Amino acid sequence: MASSGATGDLSQRTGRTAAIVPAAGRGERLGPGAPKALRLLGGQPMLVHAVRALAASRVVDLVVVAAPEESVDEVAALLNDHDLGADASVVQGGETRQDSVARALLTLPDDVDIVLVHDAARPLVPVEVVNAVVAAVADGHPAVVPALAVVDTVKEVDEGSVVTRTIERDRLRAIQTPQGFARAVLQRAHAEADLGVTDDAGLVEALGIPVLVIPGHEEAFKVTRPFDFVIAEAVLARRRESRGG
Repeated sequence: MASSGATGDLSQRTGRTAAIVPAAGRGERLGPGAPKALRLLGGQPMLVHAVRALAASRVVDLVVVAAPEESVDEVAALLNDHDLGADASVVQGGETRQDSVARALLTLPDDVDIVLVHDAARPLVPVEVVNAVVAAVADGHPAVVPALAVVDTVKEVDEGSVVTRTIERDRLRAIQTPQGFARAVLQRAHAEADLGVTDDAGLVEALGIPVLVIPGHEEAFKVTRPFDFVIAEAVLARRRESRGG
C-alpha cells in the first residue's frame, strides 16, 4: 500500500483536481491492432479501466483523454457509454506524449489547481496510490511521482551489447503514474522545458524544481507487451474473486 506521509486535508480543498490521460500511442510492442489504450482487458478497453481507477479516488473531478486523431469520436462515444465515476472529455492528441499533455492542459477549467498525468497503459493503479499523490501535492509539493525500488541488477552496455558498468541500484527507482503537479508548475514545465523526456516529471526536473518520490504499487505496472496482458487479466480475476463475483 502506498503512503506518502502527506497530511493534506483533501476534504477542505477549494480547487479541483484534473487527470490527463495521454492515450494517442499506437503500442507497437503489443503488435498490430487497435491503439494501445483501446485494447481489451477483461472485456473492456484499457482506457476505461484507467479512467475508472482515477475516478475511484473521489478526489479526481475531471479526466481529459488525449486520443489519436482518427479515434477522437470513438473514444468520446466510449467514455459516454460507460459509468466512469467522473466527468470525462476528449481532446485530439499530438505527435508525442508531451504534445498530448500540453494540448489537454489548455482545456482545463480555471478552478483546477492540481493536475495528474496518468498512463492509459497503467489500467490497474490502486486508488490508494492516486489518493497519496494528490494528498502530497495538496500538502505543498510541486511535483510528486509514485515509484518502486529496482530489484533487478542493472547494467549499462555499449553499442556492441558489452557491459561497461554495473549500476548501483539502491538509489534507483522505477517511476509509475499518476504523476501529480501543481498546475502552474506543470504548465511552466511544458512552456519552458525544451527537451524530449519520457515523463512529465522530467520536464519539471529540467527546471530545477524538486520532485518528491512516494511509494508506488506493484499493480500499477505498465501494460506494454503481450505477457503484461496475462498478468493484468490475472489481477482482474483476483479482484473479481475478492469482491465475490
